[in-house]
Amino acid sequence: MEEKVVKRYWPIFVIPTLAAFTIGFIVPFIQGLYLSFCSFMSIDKTEWVGLDNYKRVFGLDPNFKDPSPLTDSLWFTVAFAVISIVLINVIAFVFALILTRGLRGTNVFRTVFFMPNLIGGVVLGYIWKTIINGVLLIIGDDLLKLNPTAGFWGLVILMVWQQVGYMMIIYIAGLQAIPDSLIEAAQIDGAKPLQTLFKIKLPMVMSSITICVFLTLTNSFKLFDQNMALTNGDPFDKTSMLALNIYKTFYDRIGRSWKGLGQAKAVVFSLLVIGISLIQLKLTRSKEVQQ
Repeated sequence: MEEKVVKRYWPIFVIPTLAAFTIGFIVPFIQGLYLSFCSFMSIDKTEWVGLDNYKRVFGLDPNFKDPSPLTDSLWFTVAFAVISIVLINVIAFVFALILTRGLRGTNVFRTVFFMPNLIGGVVLGYIWKTIINGVLLIIGDDLLKLNPTAGFWGLVILMVWQQVGYMMIIYIAGLQAIPDSLIEAAQIDGAKPLQTLFKIKLPMVMSSITICVFLTLTNSFKLFDQNMALTNGDPFDKTSMLALNIYKTFYDRIGRSWKGLGQAKAVVFSLLVIGISLIQLKLTRSKEVQQ
């Protein structure tokens, strides 16, 4: 009887979450989509300009020069994302393999590796800015502001250091879920450690790989606070990632046209991240093994 009542009235329990999602995401997204076709200084005073903002985003308006094109930030972000995703997931998986071998002090190491994920991005950015400039002081003062390459690798180091511990925890959970009988059967059949790793462990943790790649992918593309704190786009916006580029377009420049351009960049950015994430999920989920 109780089960029938729950099935009948289940929509009531969805209403709070649906209302919060609608108010916090759907409505602002629709409003932002509308504003991307407008020129404005405030959302209650808008002027419809059609596709002008999108033409400027993609450099199709010869009469408008954007000093920080979105395409430049896009290629910088793509390079950063690829390197960060590979490094974070490889290092996290190696640590997970080591910490699931039953070594003494494993819980302490897990805690130490996970701690950076609890620190705010802005704080991490300023901490690593001090560390990296201190280490590289022998080469040049405040190298992060003078050398785009130094800024790029500084961001990679920061991202890897912050995210490895969190992904490691997910990989540990995946490895611990592998039935011991599979490992024992492989050992009885004479499988070597590398064969066991690639033929059993990796296929069995593909669901964890899907989650970790998704998280590192979206975190890499959305990176903002660490980028602002560590380099703030210096020198000359050559280390501005997509989120920081949009922020500077919207807030650092004065004029109605810049607000609309910034909003159009934000819409393109959102659709790009959603599209790439869906493709990644489809590719990695197709490799998952049903246990």
